[in-house]
Amino acid sequence: MPLDFHLAEASEYPRIEALVIESFEPISWIKRLEDRMGPLNGRGWRVRWKDRLRHVFETQTVLVGAAAGEIAAMSSGTLDPLTALAYIDLLAVDRRYRRRGYGREMLRGMMQYMKGIGGQYVYLDCLTDNDTGNTLYRAEGFEEVVRQVRWFRKIP
Repeated sequence: MPLDFHLAEASEYPRIEALVIESFEPISWIKRLEDRMGPLNGRGWRVRWKDRLRHVFETQTVLVGAAAGEIAAMSSGTLDPLTALAYIDLLAVDRRYRRRGYGREMLRGMMQYMKGIGGQYVYLDCLTDNDTGNTLYRAEGFEEVVRQVRWFRKIP
């Protein structure tokens, strides 16, 4: 069953938030950091993700992919109109809907949306050990441009 796409409505934000946090828990560098260092200044990774998502909802386009009337997937991103460069920030599929091609469909849906508002190029970030994501992006014609290392330490 193909996804039906629509721009997220504010009433859907709590469901989208839960979907994203659940999807990113196994792969989030924010959680990995907490596993090593503990909560930052008393703020756990879930709280920090909720803060991040609040900012996403305020500043990014959030596209929902629905299956049988339920939110099955989401993606968020921005477009720089001066360069026609779209950035896909988040892409998540509800665990109940995985292995049905909805990640690929959501990615394509977001790229089509960005194209429709003037995007000519698209980029995204993915952790090197996120095999599922990296396999999808390679298969969809994305080219790896650069790798990044995220360093961290407590200030003495």
